[in-house]
Amino acid sequence: MGERPTLAPAQRLALEAFADTVVPGRKRHPDDVAIAGVDDTPGAVECGALDVLTDPATGIEDGVGDMADLLDRRAAAWADRHGGRPVARFADLGYPDRRRLVAELTDPAEPEKDLWFLVALFATMAYDSAPHLETADALDPAVTPASGLRAMGFFPPSGGRWAFDRGGYGRPLARLKPGTDDHGDPR
Repeated sequence: MGERPTLAPAQRLALEAFADTVVPGRKRHPDDVAIAGVDDTPGAVECGALDVLTDPATGIEDGVGDMADLLDRRAAAWADRHGGRPVARFADLGYPDRRRLVAELTDPAEPEKDLWFLVALFATMAYDSAPHLETADALDPAVTPASGLRAMGFFPPSGGRWAFDRGGYGRPLARLKPGTDDHGDPR
């Protein structure tokens, strides 16, 4: 595996703005340009999208900076084509235009759609599975203040065991099969 890449500030901004378009979240501060702030809960950026996108385990770490540069070029061309105000970077687009451009980039007819689906996938993963964190850390607000897992209702272990002591989706878990012990193993 390679090394985690060092991104230029403009590249970080582009990737964060893309991730925020895929899983929107709250602004980190009033002057936050990357996050549009269309939601008041943590989104992909706050949940670690950049950590996931630059993780060597993804296999895209060597090209993630180039993806960010390409995204900014595509945003400038998109704004020019659609008669909007000129922009130099993806983050300069308003949220509705960001959504429209992401929809275009991930359209089945888009030659580079696989690239943009990867970026969207890893941004989504940061929110809904936190692959860059230990699960216990992702669920612990003292360790990870923003967690998509917690926002979706996952809960930490009970009694130190990673087992569900209550049913998910508001229903009890399945009854144990006859002839099995308390863990569901054959007797």
